[in-house]
Amino acid sequence: MPLRAIVSYDGTDNDADAVVLGSVFRRAGAELALAYVRHATEAERKLEVVERDKAVRLVDAGAALLGPPEPERHVVLSASTPEGLSMLADDLDAGLIVFGSEYRTPEGRVQPGQSAERLLENGRVAIAIAPAGIRQWSDARLASIDAVGEAGGDGAEDVAASLAAALGGTVVERLDEAEILVVGSRSDGTPGQIQPAAPSRQALEEATVPVLVLPVAPSLRFSG
Repeated sequence: MPLRAIVSYDGTDNDADAVVLGSVFRRAGAELALAYVRHATEAERKLEVVERDKAVRLVDAGAALLGPPEPERHVVLSASTPEGLSMLADDLDAGLIVFGSEYRTPEGRVQPGQSAERLLENGRVAIAIAPAGIRQWSDARLASIDAVGEAGGDGAEDVAASLAAALGGTVVERLDEAEILVVGSRSDGTPGQIQPAAPSRQALEEATVPVLVLPVAPSLRFSG
């Protein structure tokens, strides 16, 4: 069964970065869905119809950025973006949620926004974060993969090898050669939850390339 991935999209430039990173995972065999989380309904019916239509047009615009094949599109109603995306991930049996960086992030840096940050604390699916400005990169092939974490103990090396093979790329052993970082969680953590160790968290904070953060004992596999 192919990996299913959700791209969080709200129409901002930084979420356009998330769409670009999602397209990389699609090349690696992932089936993509775009999702926008609405936080409340309108009491007046006419206003609610307008807001629902706006939400649909927004995810349609994200799908247009992604291009064919047509991705699934979802408008989720939840007071909390991370909770809404987690519920959708459960419904779709998705193993990955893709975010852009926080909107004030300097170009070329990675900074989780509030929703991604919430899911990096004991979230149940892998989280990928795109660097700010990746939508403007001239070549987003991104096929040199490095694993960061406990050598042989947290699954990051296996996932990095799977992603590199699916992209027709290579696994590298130096951070300055990597085009994507795969970051593992603590091998002694709770299986199925994201619990990165201190070195992994540091790698995320210093990253200038896309980062894929794995839960403990990841089952993530790519097959492009």
